[in-house]
Amino acid sequence: MRVEAAVDRVKQGGCLKKAAQALAGKRALVVGLASTGIAAARFLKKCGAVVTASDAKQLSELNGAGDLIDIGVTVEAGADEPAGAQGARMIVVSPGVPYDLPFLERARSRGAEVISEVELAYRFMDAPVVAIAGTNGKTTTTALLGRALEDAGRKVFVGGNIGTPAIEYVEGGGGASVCVLEISSFHLETTAGFNPHIGVLLNITEDHLDRYRDFGHYAQTKFRLFENQGPRDYAVVNMNDPVIAGRAKAGLGLGRVVPFTVSGRLKNGLYLDGDSIVYVREGVREVYGPVSGFGLKGLHNMENIMAVVAAARLMGVGRESLLGTLKRFKGLSHRMEAVRELDGVVYVDDSKGTNIGALMMALRGVKGPVVLIAGGRDKGGDYGVLKDLVKEKVRLMVLIGEARLKMERALGPYTGTVKADTLEEAVRAARDAARKGDTVLLCPACSSFDMFKSYKERGERFRACVEAL
Repeated sequence: MRVEAAVDRVKQGGCLKKAAQALAGKRALVVGLASTGIAAARFLKKCGAVVTASDAKQLSELNGAGDLIDIGVTVEAGADEPAGAQGARMIVVSPGVPYDLPFLERARSRGAEVISEVELAYRFMDAPVVAIAGTNGKTTTTALLGRALEDAGRKVFVGGNIGTPAIEYVEGGGGASVCVLEISSFHLETTAGFNPHIGVLLNITEDHLDRYRDFGHYAQTKFRLFENQGPRDYAVVNMNDPVIAGRAKAGLGLGRVVPFTVSGRLKNGLYLDGDSIVYVREGVREVYGPVSGFGLKGLHNMENIMAVVAAARLMGVGRESLLGTLKRFKGLSHRMEAVRELDGVVYVDDSKGTNIGALMMALRGVKGPVVLIAGGRDKGGDYGVLKDLVKEKVRLMVLIGEARLKMERALGPYTGTVKADTLEEAVRAARDAARKGDTVLLCPACSSFDMFKSYKERGERFRACVEAL
């Protein structure tokens, strides 16, 4: 297809026209056909590329694959190594697809470009990007920052790992004043020129060690967030995280570092002072508080709020507008969400707590004894790092899923432990054990895929079980 013909098919002007000019006639392969892959394949085809899309699942298992076939995309289903890789000059890998598969390595050796959907989208975005990364807290921080910018009158696109693929922004023609993206390590594996004007790194704790060589490899992937930044860009980083603090001392890149911490004070940056957050910027001291009046609670959320304050102020949001947002924003479902209080016991849904670091922060944030429901599909971390917290705070562990035996071996010596075959059984066991003043906390520290389709389904099942008590 001629470039002119491809441009004629899309909206004139804006980032989509630019994409059509760059992609028309290009042979492209999209690997992985969940929502991100579907969106990327549709976008590439719309821009005039010659597109093959592949997935190891059978065609009958792929929602949306039929729509791709209808618009002229070649779909290869059920093959571990797609034939379309042979002639592709660009390969777009979905987040769930490991970037080091043998056929991808061979494609690179032939000169093919292997990139993430976020990298593809970034090349054609027409607005500054704020990217939120970290093991935990990304979604809450991304949503809160998006809300703060909207409340200040900005036209905002919020997407990435949070729900709407970034490529859908470009496909829609752009037009926002700022793009706020939640970015996972899976995205960063295959970025090339991706360069957020503001990069936010919240924390780095053990996660996805079933995918990475070791923790160092995982951490290094997170730091790629900053590798293309220049002197006019910003790196907003949590200095209370020892891994981030150590790397910051060695250098994060060329961006200007904006540090924050909930422990101690900073000459420049953000810190917690009693019931207020203090932001010292270019010698000017701003106070945000009282934090007890903010919609988000818990020490871990103070870190998320500090990151939002820094990014929002750098994007020109006024202090009073920002304070209003912080007071109104109540958080997202399945993230330390109080479900019900029954007989003096509070039931909390933290189904999004899918790694060990998330459980660590959840336990630290709960006052009083905890009856913990945990377990699921193991992600390769060391549960033993939780032993002191479990010994101090957990009255009983109710363990479910594939990881329950591993968790019992690591943490069973430090508190009472029972195992349950279903979440319903786990909730009943937790209720029987809980006393007035306790918190029954669902924080699995594992993925949901052994028993549920997603963390959302797991959280909704928990809510239903609690409401049925």
